[in-house]
Amino acid sequence: MREYYQRDRRLHPPALTPDYKTSVARSPRYSMISLQQSASEITGPTFGHNDIDRVDNDLIRNYAKSGDPVGERIIVHGRVLDENARPVPHTLVEIWQANASGRYRHKKDTYLGALDPNFGGCGRTITDAEGRYVFRTIKPGAYPWRNWVNNWRPAHIHVSVFGHSFSQRLITQLYFEGDPLIAKCPIVATIPDQDAIEQLTAKLDLNATVPLDSIAYKFDIVLRGRRSTYFENRPEGN
Repeated sequence: MREYYQRDRRLHPPALTPDYKTSVARSPRYSMISLQQSASEITGPTFGHNDIDRVDNDLIRNYAKSGDPVGERIIVHGRVLDENARPVPHTLVEIWQANASGRYRHKKDTYLGALDPNFGGCGRTITDAEGRYVFRTIKPGAYPWRNWVNNWRPAHIHVSVFGHSFSQRLITQLYFEGDPLIAKCPIVATIPDQDAIEQLTAKLDLNATVPLDSIAYKFDIVLRGRRSTYFENRPEGN
């Protein structure tokens, strides 16, 4: 029998946090309801190594057309774990991010930062038997956003973790240790617990750094339990 861990809801922000202006429109006004899922929603599809190209986790190479992308080369690695620090193997992890100038490759991103012709900003991989994953990429830049007159998003990478079906998808984002914009961000400020914010902060890892090449950051993802990683699309629990 597996142990049950009561979720500590004090770590997670309420749906309505007016200083984060978008939450006003996004927060529910009525009680949530539970929708029954079919067998296909619960059990499939599953993802295997045959679905992943060998450079899918290398954002420096997987979109490049005429050379390397511009910016600071970094490695982001870590493990996907359960509440007892046991590895979660063979799990699909996807990331997407802005480029070094703070701009996404998306038609609705109109920020003045330049697009990089050699950087797509998306990658994916599958965790190994020990729950480990690794990405090579460019450190994203900060960018302004229309919350209040002078709000800037800290450098961050969006992270998606899949279970055995799309209904088990969890989404979060990681920040980088030492970034002064973390403490100024209205989105981060919705999280009431400093330790929970620290769990969203990738730590500098000089042991995994490649000399004269790429700085490494470590970011572990905890799926369940009292102090699980905060997931944006599962504020009600995971």
